Amino acid sequence: MRALCQFAETRWSWLLLAISALVLDLVALYFQHVMLLEPCVKCIHERVAMFGLMFAGLIGLINPRSMVVRIAGYGLWIYSAIEGLRIALSHVALQAPTANPFINSCGMDPEFPSWAPLDYWLPEVFMPRGMCDEVQWEFLGYSMPQWLVVCFSVYIAIWTVVLMSRFWIARRP
Repeated sequence: MRALCQFAETRWSWLLLAISALVLDLVALYFQHVMLLEPCVKCIHERVAMFGLMFAGLIGLINPRSMVVRIAGYGLWIYSAIEGLRIALSHVALQAPTANPFINSCGMDPEFPSWAPLDYWLPEVFMPRGMCDEVQWEFLGYSMPQWLVVCFSVYIAIWTVVLMSRFWIARRP
């Protein structure tokens, strides 16, 4: 536990978080621009949550020994992972065979706040073009949102283990 706690105070740990999220976002862009899979609104929001994880890693990278910086990084990390998981679970529900397409449909407007219109700033990355209930890709029998449920769950699990190690070390005499 002590080694894990110490690893969380290194730049390598935060760099690993940032790079892993960046790689997943680059894979999404590969699917969009090379494989020509059209992202839906949920895909775009899942992408934003992944960017949040990348930014959490970059925050922690600034000064991982500073408790204030780590708390900011941990906060953005867990917020992004939970939001990503929530969005991915709702996306999976939309793709379920029993989903009602009239009640559970998603629109084409990502509804970004006016102070951050990502779909206008970078339409190649953040403009939805597909439908949420359409399964365009599968790997080992699982759709992309199902794999994202796994990814976001892993980020939450790692966050939990890291924080538990910190509390475990703090309570040991």
